[in-house]
Formats: sequence, structure tokens, C-alpha cells
Amino acid sequence: MLNTVYRLTAPKQIEAVSFDEKIDENSVIVRPTYLSICHADQRYYTGARDAAVLRKKLPMALIHEGVGEVVLDYTGTYEVGERVAIVPNTPTEKDATIAENYLRSSKFRSSGFDGLMQEYIVTTPDRLVKILDEVPSNVAAYTEMISVAMHAIEKLSKIMDDHREVIGIWGDGNLGYIAANMVKSLFPESKLYIFGKNRDKLNFFSFADEAFVIDDIPEEMEVSHAIEAVGGKGSQYALEQIVEMIKPMGAIALMGVAENPIELNTRLSLEKGLTFSASSRSSAENFKDTIQFLADYPQARKRYENLVGIEKSIKSINDVHDFFAQDLVSTWGKSVMKWEI
Repeated sequence: MLNTVYRLTAPKQIEAVSFDEKIDENSVIVRPTYLSICHADQRYYTGARDAAVLRKKLPMALIHEGVGEVVLDYTGTYEVGERVAIVPNTPTEKDATIAENYLRSSKFRSSGFDGLMQEYIVTTPDRLVKILDEVPSNVAAYTEMISVAMHAIEKLSKIMDDHREVIGIWGDGNLGYIAANMVKSLFPESKLYIFGKNRDKLNFFSFADEAFVIDDIPEEMEVSHAIEAVGGKGSQYALEQIVEMIKPMGAIALMGVAENPIELNTRLSLEKGLTFSASSRSSAENFKDTIQFLADYPQARKRYENLVGIEKSIKSINDVHDFFAQDLVSTWGKSVMKWEI
């Protein structure tokens, strides 16, 4: 089957490459329809990654967040025209203990493996999840990011003790908003506190019980459990506050990615008997849980609709360049492409 892939060959250079795509009796052919940009895509596009990493990864099609419509399913699992979320994690083996998103042998779209900027996606049925009618496509486009939060919160819930009076989330960006919306729905008896740097961004968290600028937190404030969704060097300062403010025996979910090692107050962490949970990416099961969550919690789904920032139809490579440029200067929300190339 002839397919066209739009690959990043160098920073800010995208080329269309056509080739004969191999298909077999296990193949499902999907036409991408809505794609969402992640910070990782921007780092590749702008060349913000280390030069050695770029040499190793490129050329490569970007985007790992997206949905599409089934064009043909040789397995009979999906109907033609059915909307599906595309799972970017692609395991090559199974392990009884290690989840698919932690197997070193797994491939991940737009990270050394072609992402979703293609005319067609040829995959297998286990890498697709049906989108329920209640979920709009522009929200379903970033199912992957919501599923990452779902995975982290599911792990956190397993190690949280029964003292759940206050759950604190550090991070006022997209990931913090996604996690906060989920926590508010799944833990309705708990108070939700948000901690961030930008008052304007914190105003988007109107559903939280309290929102605080990190340099203006009342003394003696405590949280029962915490989620770090800051990333970068800011992760260190967020964890410093969390360890100071969290109650003894509290649980902390680590979600933010720091490119360089950061410091951690191990003495106080040990004194308080804290438990840390680290998570990365997500599995097909997390996708299924996420789609069901979006169907079961209409108020949460509506809030995710409000997170969609830039939304634009993409009909050419020039449109792609313009879209990445707009996303780069956007201060809030998920940027979603209606993929029409």
C-alpha cells in the first residue's frame, strides 16, 4: 500500500516521503484526523534536543497524540469509519511483571519511530481504542496525555493511605490541569489544592478548592498527598515544597520530566516516611480507562474541551510550520490540528 509520511529531517525542515507500506492479515489502516502537539514534538521541531539525540532520532514523523478513522481492518475488530485513539506505545514483547510502557524493547511513536504525521497509519488492533460518541474529536486528540495522568493517578491511589483530606498538585500548565481535573472527579471527598507560578494560569483552575502562587503559601499549610507536574529545573523547587508541606506517610506522584538531575531532601523524606511513585507514558489499558473516564464524567470532559487552545485545519507542509510556530508562543492549552493533508 502506498503511503506518504511527513518526516522532520532537520530542525524546522519537513519532507514528504512516499513508500510502499507493508500490510498483512493483522493490519488495521487508519486515516489520522485530529493530532495534538506535545512539548517533546516542539523540542524536536525546534532543535532544542541534544545534537547527538537529533542525529539518532531523525528523520522521523512527529506527533504521538492523535485520533483517526478506520479505513480498513483486516482483523474485523473495527468497522470502517469508526473513530479510534491511536496508542503510540508499541511493545514487541510481553512481560508478566513489567508493563508495556516500561519495557525497554517497546517502540514509541515520534521518539525514534514514525509518529502520526502520515497519510495513513498502519497498525494492529491492540494499538487502537474506540472513541465513545460522547467524546469530541478535539479532546480525544490528546487522549494520550490524559492517559499519562490516568496512569500516574492510578499508581498513586494504590500507595495513598486513608488520610486523603487534601491532595495538592504542583504545576499550573496543561499537565497540571489535566491531572487536577481527574483528581477532582475521582476523589470528590478530598480537597484539591493547586500550586503554581502564574496567577493568570491558576485562574483556569476554578474547580479546585484553593489555588496558590508558590511564593505566597500560608504558613502551616499541609497536604495529605501530592502530584508533581512541573518538570525541568522547577521540579526541584516543587519537590522541596512538597516534602516540606506533606504530612508524614504521604504519597507523592512524580510526573514532570527534568532533563538534568535535581536535588531532593532525602533526610526529611526519610523522617516523614514518604512514598514516591514515578510514572512515564501509558499503556493501551490506560487509554481504555481514559476513554471510559471521559464518558463517565461529563463535567470533567467539558473542562477538557476548555483546554483546547489553538485549533486549525492542516492542508500543507507550510500549514504545519505555521502551526508549530503558533503553538510555540501559545501560553495556555493544547494545540490541535485537523489533519487534512
